[in-house]
Amino acid sequence: MALTGIQIFKLLPKTNCGECGVPTCMAFAMKLAAKTVELAACLYASDEARRVIGAASKPPIRLVKIGPPQAEVAIGNETVMFRHEKTFVHPTAFAMAFADDQPLSELSHTIAEARNYCLERVGEKLRLDLILVDNVSEAVEPFVALVRTVAGATGRGLILRTDNPEALEAALQTLRGQRPLLHAATPANADTYAALALNYDAPLVARAATLDELAALTTKLAGLGVKDIVLDLPGDNPAATLQHNTIIRKAALKSSFEPLGYPIINFVAGSDPASMVADAATFVCKYASIVVLDRMQCEVLLPLMMLRQNLYTDPQKPIQVEPRVYAVGEPGQESPVIATTNFSLTYFLVSGEIENSGVSAHLVIVETEGMSVLTSWAAGKFTGARIAAAVKASALAGQLKKRRLIIPGYVAQISGELEEALPGWEVLVGPGEVADLGPYLKRHA
Repeated sequence: MALTGIQIFKLLPKTNCGECGVPTCMAFAMKLAAKTVELAACLYASDEARRVIGAASKPPIRLVKIGPPQAEVAIGNETVMFRHEKTFVHPTAFAMAFADDQPLSELSHTIAEARNYCLERVGEKLRLDLILVDNVSEAVEPFVALVRTVAGATGRGLILRTDNPEALEAALQTLRGQRPLLHAATPANADTYAALALNYDAPLVARAATLDELAALTTKLAGLGVKDIVLDLPGDNPAATLQHNTIIRKAALKSSFEPLGYPIINFVAGSDPASMVADAATFVCKYASIVVLDRMQCEVLLPLMMLRQNLYTDPQKPIQVEPRVYAVGEPGQESPVIATTNFSLTYFLVSGEIENSGVSAHLVIVETEGMSVLTSWAAGKFTGARIAAAVKASALAGQLKKRRLIIPGYVAQISGELEEALPGWEVLVGPGEVADLGPYLKRHA
């Protein structure tokens, strides 16, 4: 039976020691009630607390960490079926696959591409998270050589896919402390792969042909002591995989079915980039924790990276930038001052248009809790008084010969309030659409 935060708090030591990573016992109790942390994080919980809280506070989908400390990827720990219910927590990890039946000389360029790939969008750098090394050759030496090369060249966490326990152990010996994900334990080799996962402190993929077999397999692995498990239930087609993912997620969240309470890995392959994007996008939305792509194609990665970023933004907390003055170009004493909100997308669009115009400007970013211009104005967070306060706090008045402040055209009605709050300033109403900002600056700056 689920316990409330207050019921859990009564069972905690109430020391507020903070050693669990949460400032107070009450806050920790609330996180336990939401199943976003585990009671094991509290070092001073009594035996009674562990007995009563125990399974009631256990996250429905286990948090699994893959890779070395400097490039650790966390997956799982999700608590909702749909993003709007609360938020999705750990973004889907994208992995690129490399096969060991190709010469290293031919793979080196693609490995470098995977390492260097970076898409910067609204202030975030989006990269590949993991690399899968596939033991297609079924031999030990080529597999270990590729593992060593990829690990050294990319610094990313690895997924080791092989049916050869000897090859897997040889690769693990070169990756001590790096927690690669082992693919995969099956009903036929569960004991062997579980022993390797435990000996090398590595998470393990459980792979089976049906849901019943998968549940039986994870139950066996858990009984052997393996805690960090990732699920692989192959489908005959993307629609079947989508159905499997949904059943697994629903069983874990709605029915608290522990044998399926783990993250999911899906594989995407094909010659048509559009089909690959469609399939991978489906799995990102429903409910893959890892998506493995079989090739390095920027036209596939770009839409997937953007989808993932949008999907895993907290709907209750928009992406924001720090409220302050940003110099765009090389603004001087006669450069205009432009005000807008701290919604990240607004900032990057506005600053980009200023750069493209060739006109240097002081960009004043006002604290609006990440809301866009019209939304923050309607909420009373982008007002003449707030903009004036931000301009005064910036001390720009003492640096400028011409005090010109440009505000978005959609909030022209606050210009009078601004002029009263900022005596000596000329308040100009800019365009409503950011795309028109460049031409406007060329005419008026």
